[in-house]
Amino acid sequence: MIQHRAMLTVADNTGASKLMCIRIHGGYKKRYARIGDMITCVVKECAPHMLVKRSDIVHAVLVRTRKELRRSNGTYIRFDDNAAVIVDEKTKEPKGTRIFGPIPRELRGKGYPKIISLAPEVL
Repeated sequence: MIQHRAMLTVADNTGASKLMCIRIHGGYKKRYARIGDMITCVVKECAPHMLVKRSDIVHAVLVRTRKELRRSNGTYIRFDDNAAVIVDEKTKEPKGTRIFGPIPRELRGKGYPKIISLAPEVL
């Protein structure tokens, strides 16, 4: 569960390393974002001469959270960090060409098949 002003790591190779959540998409006064939700973030730390710059406003998809996620078969899955992938707002395609770390398979049902195909490990 991610809320306003939460700091996230970036799970792709766009050049950003830290993001801060400034808006959660999906409704009036929506408070928490879960895995697969679209959020608006500001880049807080990044590598020089890359695709995104510091203080850029980007749209991202939440791919890992420390808060556990309950699956329909009764099992739970949780991760070690809170991470997001920077995406294009309209097409939902990732801006980077590589994805780092494990990705949950729930993203396929949320409409992000390209992130699933780029991920090294799908849990």
